[in-house]
Amino acid sequence: MKAFTVAAAALALLPRIAWAHHFMGGGLPQTFVQGLLSGLGHPVIGLDHAAFIVAAGFFLATVEGGMWGVLALIVGALLGAALHLAGAGLPGAEIGVALSVILIGGLVAARRRVGLTWLAGGLALAGALHGYAYAESVFGAEATPLVAYLVGFSAIQLGIATAAFLIHRRLIATREAWARLASSGVGAAVGTIGAVLLVINIAA
Repeated sequence: MKAFTVAAAALALLPRIAWAHHFMGGGLPQTFVQGLLSGLGHPVIGLDHAAFIVAAGFFLATVEGGMWGVLALIVGALLGAALHLAGAGLPGAEIGVALSVILIGGLVAARRRVGLTWLAGGLALAGALHGYAYAESVFGAEATPLVAYLVGFSAIQLGIATAAFLIHRRLIATREAWARLASSGVGAAVGTIGAVLLVINIAA
């Protein structure tokens, strides 16, 4: 029941998804500071992106050397953003983002063991989908705010994923029962967010 309560609370925040691609009122950042703030804000105000980052860091805490997975996620996001900024098309990117959120939520809830190599590869691929979506809000910006944006969204992803990683590692080490409960709650919430997002994108 606690897991479903967490999921329901997350669903109440879903209207924020629509705002995720309209940071700063939808206008392009014009300065380094605006680009940095936009980059820092985009993964946070986009509930789908934030949920994925938290779940990824949370799940990586169960894997030896899991912080390499965080780096793989960030590199993948940068590559995905570069693809978008270069004008490359990626059909179905938003559906891919939703599916990645569902998958990582399921992994967290199930607490399944996944090898770091496979996990890092999957996170890099998912990161590319999220990065492609991130770049939409900065497409066409000048070089200075664009670089600042990339720095910002990389830094915030690193911070969020690392925090989730360390919190779960601490729970595992000190309160295993709480860690299992947290996995159920986080997995249910993230998976539900992904499922609703998938329906929204299919229906759009």
